[in-house]
Amino acid sequence: MNVKKMTNYTDNVKAQKLWKTLYLCAKESPTRRFHALYDKIYSPDTLREAWQRVKRKRGSSGVDGQTIEEIVEEYGEDQFLDELYIELKEKNYHPSPVLRTYILKDNGKNRPLGIPTIKDRVAQMATKMVIEPIFEADFHDCSFGFRPKRNAHQAMARIRKASKKGFWVVDVDIQGYFDNINQDKLMKLVEQRINDRRVLKLIRKWLKAGIMEEGNVRNPLTGTPQGGVISPLLANIYLDTMDQLWEKKFKHLGEITRYADDLVIMCRTKQQALESIRAIKGIMMKLDLTLNTEKSKLVNLWNDEDGFDFLGFHNRKLPYQKKGGWTIYAMSHFPKQEAMKKMRAKIKAFTEPRSKLHMDLHELVEGLNRRLQGFKNYYRLSPASKKWLNRIDWYVLKRLALFNNKKRQRRTLHGHLDEVEKQIQHKLVRLAD
Repeated sequence: MNVKKMTNYTDNVKAQKLWKTLYLCAKESPTRRFHALYDKIYSPDTLREAWQRVKRKRGSSGVDGQTIEEIVEEYGEDQFLDELYIELKEKNYHPSPVLRTYILKDNGKNRPLGIPTIKDRVAQMATKMVIEPIFEADFHDCSFGFRPKRNAHQAMARIRKASKKGFWVVDVDIQGYFDNINQDKLMKLVEQRINDRRVLKLIRKWLKAGIMEEGNVRNPLTGTPQGGVISPLLANIYLDTMDQLWEKKFKHLGEITRYADDLVIMCRTKQQALESIRAIKGIMMKLDLTLNTEKSKLVNLWNDEDGFDFLGFHNRKLPYQKKGGWTIYAMSHFPKQEAMKKMRAKIKAFTEPRSKLHMDLHELVEGLNRRLQGFKNYYRLSPASKKWLNRIDWYVLKRLALFNNKKRQRRTLHGHLDEVEKQIQHKLVRLAD
């Protein structure tokens, strides 16, 4: 069987049509269980689109060492997809263990990630494309993480609106969320909507595939590896129970905003906030999860004395002078300290290597601009952020001056700032502008 070639554009028409059809069917019937989905997963059109999405995201190899570049340049995309098609259709597909790796978190600790093989990523992406619209029909408006057409800025807008009436914030941190998901309870939640045993078996295989670290494979009884394509969807399915219980029983206490496993609750009074903490602990107990008491906190937002961190922002009510001498306190968002530190580190890592001294200053600025534009798009969210982003702009200028002085073999480190600023005028992305 030869997988049909398709035009490489972002979302092919057939994939969009399938997504919309499944979503509308699930929305019309909240109790419907879908039983004929597996053939849609190994459909050539679905596999081809899943491959395109995985290829665009790039990413490193898994335990088998196979890279996207090798598939494209040596192995052949059609052969790769043909083999996966046959494995899935004949039910001979068996996922490999995920490769354990670690990334440094803002607090200096390591976050464990599990990297599936390219083949497993494509299979997971195809499955996600088929089952995601069914669960999207059920997900609540308070959830924003890893969902189509939803993002962190929308979550911040919800918090900003809730802060007009909410003066107490419960900042919730879940202890090791991805590692502690109860797999049996997760599968029961999936089974509420999916009745196709072949799809359920496929998901169980990924949960039981194991983790390879330092050459040894272990099989945790709980959790879903953070890093897998389908893991964010499974994590949202699990925590949607929390959203559902909150909407039904505890909405009167405050407004919840969740981005994956990060969540805050905006409450009017301290009493409501304290009751919210008890309610969240009770919900977590049902889900076999634990509140991280060290990181979770109760914050009073009445004035600008305290704030809370969420999604890379520090959020605080700052005073603003109105006409007539009135002072109001409005929610503002600006980069948290760890985010500022990370921005500086990325800017330094890009501009510091001596191997780049052969580049022209304008070439360096051109490459740096892509990173700076990303920072600006995310962190330039409120007028209050300008003060902090100005500091990054100043740091960028100093790094460019240092580069220019090294290139010209000058002894001074950060001198000649005016010279550099004149050369790159109107060419450098300014975060605060």
